[in-house]
Amino acid sequence: MAQMGRPRTFDRDHAVEQAMHLFWQHGYDATSLAQLKAGLGGGISAPSFYAAFGSKEALFDECVQRYLATYAQVTECLWDESLLPRKAIETALRQSARMQCEDGHPKGCMVALGVMSAPSPENARVADALTQSRMRTRAGIVACVERGISSGQLPDTIAAVSMAAVFDSFLQGISILARDNVPHATIDAAISHILLTWDIAAATAPPIRATAAQQP
Repeated sequence: MAQMGRPRTFDRDHAVEQAMHLFWQHGYDATSLAQLKAGLGGGISAPSFYAAFGSKEALFDECVQRYLATYAQVTECLWDESLLPRKAIETALRQSARMQCEDGHPKGCMVALGVMSAPSPENARVADALTQSRMRTRAGIVACVERGISSGQLPDTIAAVSMAAVFDSFLQGISILARDNVPHATIDAAISHILLTWDIAAATAPPIRATAAQQP
């Protein structure tokens, strides 16, 4: 049986990368089929688009999965227990800031900016993977704070979820700063300031426990 539409004259892998950039920049609803067709190149027709990707929603899902498997990996260090918990949070913040400010792709984080360009109610399901990713990162920060408490680096009076929210909200805010072209150097310096939240809290930990926890 002959396939509908003209033969593919584009590199599919490159097309997905280009589509990911469009969704990253504009969000799901604001990215039209016309924009996608123009951005994919190869003079792709509507029938060829649907033959290649199934639907706009399916293409978005594929783009999100690619983003999560590549750019979003900058925060996976939150789950690396070989790192001291403060170092894990610092690494996640600095790696994320560097990625969000670098050239070659839209500024900011697709996972965070997906909230601002949330799909209409009838298409809300397409944002599920982004929501789950944010929840995973948030859980990773909480886990780091809890490790800090259990190891004595932080006092046991700290509310882990509340302290984690400080770092999580800063991480989400980096996307707006990057999108507004705030220099990476400024954001990186701000990370040093936000980490004082941990350091000030750590200074109130019992001396004996703190000394033991700081040993390599």
